[in-house]
Amino acid sequence: MQTTSQQNYSLTELNLEKNLGSRGTENDQRSIPIIDLSRFNERKPEITEQLWYAAVEVGFFQIKNHSIALTDINKAFQYSEQFFSLPMAEKEQYPLKDGLNAGWEFQAQVRPSTGTADRKESYQITRPHMSGLWPESHENSTTIDGFQDFLLTFEQQCWQLGMNILSCFADKLGFPSDFFHKAHTWQAEDYQSTLRLLHYLPMEGKATPGIWRAGAHTDFDCLTMVFQKSGQGGLQVCPGKDSKNKLEWTNVVPMDGIITCNIGDMLMRWSDDQLKSTLHRVRMPRPDENQGSRYSMAFFCQANRNEVIQGPRKKYEAITAADYLQQRIKANF
Repeated sequence: MQTTSQQNYSLTELNLEKNLGSRGTENDQRSIPIIDLSRFNERKPEITEQLWYAAVEVGFFQIKNHSIALTDINKAFQYSEQFFSLPMAEKEQYPLKDGLNAGWEFQAQVRPSTGTADRKESYQITRPHMSGLWPESHENSTTIDGFQDFLLTFEQQCWQLGMNILSCFADKLGFPSDFFHKAHTWQAEDYQSTLRLLHYLPMEGKATPGIWRAGAHTDFDCLTMVFQKSGQGGLQVCPGKDSKNKLEWTNVVPMDGIITCNIGDMLMRWSDDQLKSTLHRVRMPRPDENQGSRYSMAFFCQANRNEVIQGPRKKYEAITAADYLQQRIKANF
């Protein structure tokens, strides 16, 4: 039987990932652009140019003065920690639904780049598929008061922010401003954008070579927005147009309230490769760093299942978002 890292894939993106392993050096002389989204509607043309430059030249950018309050971000982190602190037997009552990005998994994600399981657990919220997955839906489990209502509200805030950013890219690509809004309609039954709560496991002894909190990868989606907590580092990115060929990794210092964003493979395809889906990973902590748990949250703007992904220049064959996402999920779980 082939291991994940030995397989050949039909998607170019996956054949890239499987050859990455743990290669590369670190370069912290590069900076990730920080873009101010204040007065978004008034400043949209200016913001659009800044986002486009960052997405084309770097592939990663950070945003400040966005629409999500720090109090809400902190509350979402509190709920995340409450969930992951539940006994294993209780979390097992909310298993990840096959191919649907909904539910809890524990060290189930094996990256094509490493062939080893990421040292993490996650709980994924995808609206149409959450039946039976909320931590108040089983008689023998702990109820986390307000968990469902708050996190669905938080998910909606993430979605709206993501749509604002994607509207800027739609303008530059010559699409209607609401093109990606319609492609990610959250009321639709085929909606598949996901809010993912992440708990990277604390260190136990020395780091084992080849083991990562999250192995090197590009994301499946159009746009990813990552929330980090100060003092809990480890996220590294490989920015720039030549990032696939010159593997130099830059640490992204976590800052409360600053959201780190990256272009995903869906949008790279939709833009005929004008926008760059960028490699990133989460390394294990060094001996002089915090050895405890690391928490983060990510919102993935993933086009609705029935949307057809193909750029205006038709560089890639047309593929539905459902088929595209399934191929990526099967290669990772």
